[in-house]
Amino acid sequence: MKNTSDESFRDSIGTLDAEGKRAWIYPKKPSGKYFTRRKIVSYLLLAFLFAAPLVKINGNQFLLFNVIERKFSIFGFPFWPQDFYLIVISMIIGIVFVSLFTVAFGRIFCGWICPQTIFMEMVFRRIEYWIEGDRGAQMRLNRQEWNAEKIRKKGLKWFIFFVISFLIANIFLCYIQGSDKVLSMVQEGPGNHLGTFIALLIFTAVFYFVFTWFREQVCIIACPYGRMQSVLLDDKSVVVAYDYVRGEGEKGRAKFRKNQNRAEEGFGDCIDCKQCVHVCPTGIDIRNGTQLECVNCTACIDECNHIMRSVNLPEGLIRYASETEISENKKFRFTPRMKGYTAVLGILSAVLIGLLFLRSDVEATILRLPGQLFEHKGENISNVYSYKIVNKTVKDFDDVHFKLVEPKGTITVVGKKGIFIPREDMAQGTLFIEINQYLLGEDKTKVEIEIYSGDKLIDKTTTNFLGPRKFN
Repeated sequence: MKNTSDESFRDSIGTLDAEGKRAWIYPKKPSGKYFTRRKIVSYLLLAFLFAAPLVKINGNQFLLFNVIERKFSIFGFPFWPQDFYLIVISMIIGIVFVSLFTVAFGRIFCGWICPQTIFMEMVFRRIEYWIEGDRGAQMRLNRQEWNAEKIRKKGLKWFIFFVISFLIANIFLCYIQGSDKVLSMVQEGPGNHLGTFIALLIFTAVFYFVFTWFREQVCIIACPYGRMQSVLLDDKSVVVAYDYVRGEGEKGRAKFRKNQNRAEEGFGDCIDCKQCVHVCPTGIDIRNGTQLECVNCTACIDECNHIMRSVNLPEGLIRYASETEISENKKFRFTPRMKGYTAVLGILSAVLIGLLFLRSDVEATILRLPGQLFEHKGENISNVYSYKIVNKTVKDFDDVHFKLVEPKGTITVVGKKGIFIPREDMAQGTLFIEINQYLLGEDKTKVEIEIYSGDKLIDKTTTNFLGPRKFN
């Protein structure tokens, strides 16, 4: 943290002025080593985001989260509501993973991976720079009257923003309803799917509002991860940090003067140029220390390194570092807290992998019809059941039938001899089980049933069989 007792900067955020009104952020166009790396990562992730709903593996969409029809596909593996426990474990693993990275490396997820940051900084902000120019040009454009130039530039920018927002909404719709269905709706026209089209326009408006007006306030106000960061970080977490020991010196900061010996005069290496503030997309001064608004985007690192090179001072005044490294000159180490998170992450990952291997491709459920008693049929006792067989695979199953394993008896499916189950679908119906009453134990007997497709065993299940109570 900054070597000062003045903490007044924490009483407000950079997007509000003294009167509590919105203070618009005009970040300077970033450039440098880290920004180049972020661009590569961002464009790879954008390519993945746009390609994932269009790529198919064994006929399954690579990523699908169809909550309405309760169909999910993750990395080409289909999941059903019966597999929801796997989704829950996966989400917990994701939370623990992000928590571990936050404890170790701060809010690095926000600056490098978060879709909000990637779209804002690498798509919408880049278009804004292209149309309106850098920080100074944007400020001058916003101050000038609404003349032909301003109308042309603002109109073009807002139109492109709307088109991109509409495209993003369509991509997210592909994740929810499936790319094949979305493409089919596009061919049939919005008039035949008016409800979906209205929902699409609503999501377009939300994206447009976020990236055109709300912007960095999503990270500062709306996103819960920024709050979570506050309780996860400690003085050993590596974050984007200002080296106040080197930057402040004994007498603090001072403007750069040519041929000045700053060390002898007691001044730090920070020349108070404020370029780190001007380039920050959330409008903070990183020299004040770690703040909730900082998304670890590294723009200030690149800008500060550029300034340091310009005045022949060493780079790294702003860098990835922990508070302990800056104040005590101790390098990063894997703390017991990080080891604990890693152990939990490893255990959960092992459990998930094990459950994935144990997961069956076909899941059969056979339950007695509620409220139905048993029926005497000669020496046999009959129970009526409902069955449901879920086919999680990408192949059809035909001639599906049941076999009663224990105790011996017969199974009769109502209205069907050979059940057909299409790929990624299910079959359900009613069946009767008859068992000789002398083979039954107590009033409730556990029965084992095998399900076959032709001669191939595809699943096993158990259910309870109700019979007459026996008296000694």
